[in-house]
Amino acid sequence: MHYRKFGNTGVETSALGFGAMRLPMLDEHTVDRKKAIPLLVRAYERGVNYFDTGKWYCGGDSEAALGEALKEMDRSRINVSTKYAMDAPTASDLREKFEKSLKALQVEYVDFYHLWGISWKSFETELSIAGGPVGEFLKLKEQGLVRHLSFSFHSKPSDLPKLIDTGIFETMLCQYNLLDRSNELGIAYAAAKGLGVAIMGPVGGGRLGSPSDVVSQLLPGQSRVSSPELALRFVQSNPHVCVALSGMSTIEQLDENLRTAARAEALSDEELENIDRASRENQRMMDLYCTGCKYCEPCPESVNISEVFRCMNYYQVWDLKEFAKMQYAQIGRNQWLRGNRVDACTQCGTCEDKCPQLIPIMEQLQECQRILDE
Repeated sequence: MHYRKFGNTGVETSALGFGAMRLPMLDEHTVDRKKAIPLLVRAYERGVNYFDTGKWYCGGDSEAALGEALKEMDRSRINVSTKYAMDAPTASDLREKFEKSLKALQVEYVDFYHLWGISWKSFETELSIAGGPVGEFLKLKEQGLVRHLSFSFHSKPSDLPKLIDTGIFETMLCQYNLLDRSNELGIAYAAAKGLGVAIMGPVGGGRLGSPSDVVSQLLPGQSRVSSPELALRFVQSNPHVCVALSGMSTIEQLDENLRTAARAEALSDEELENIDRASRENQRMMDLYCTGCKYCEPCPESVNISEVFRCMNYYQVWDLKEFAKMQYAQIGRNQWLRGNRVDACTQCGTCEDKCPQLIPIMEQLQECQRILDE
């Protein structure tokens, strides 16, 4: 395992971190301990020293499962990361949730505590106001209950420098992968400001875990590589990235990621240029289908048109067929994919009247449903 300085925190993190969001499950709310604990312990024994969880992961059972696995690890050698899930954004709410996390994890302190999924708007109008969570967030560190203050991020890239410049945070966690490089400048800015940078979704939230001839052939002249291997190597080749978190459910997934993380060499400049060239061409092809401008929304029936077309782009352009179908099935079923699938469309035509590309949206939505809803 290779280790990297985590910004100015004084901590060195393993290049591969364990994201405890996709642990093997017995049912919707119960982690399968017989599989998950050996998986987590094996990662520790192979040198992984950063374990990231969250209150709502794995149906609310991830923190407790990780806490049981921690009993088989040397606490002084590992970094535990969890998050404040904002429901009622008050100081007392943050304190109450933090204490529940401590109890579930069975630890006396947390190494990295995140304000979860924040934007500049939520920070400015809810988190940092009088009586808001930020004051209590700072107290946790003063009291030694949290070693380092962090935030995780799902908002627009232009928010990143604003959050970094508050001076409150020592590390950040954001999305970055072959399919989504929108945070690349923000990652560089964070590193320049001394923040440790952790990456979630290096395999595209599972997208690049699906087999894809397009992805596996992004490096011309080389033997075929698996999509997850190339995806992880791409993220770890960014010099500003300290640790890439991967959500792993099986020993096989863990071992493949460990083999990739053990490679000392980054992708060469030529290989990165090949990936850039191919990515630009694929983006051009995607834009021909739909640029994702969202002018067609909101739909009167709440059809998530842009997400449906994005799934179709994964299917057609990136050859991520399995993922595209799974992602389409999740529309309307989780908090990040709101709205309805195509079966809610009434063919009213409102979307087509607003499309600057004059896409025959109604016709294409039906085609998407035919392919993705198999």
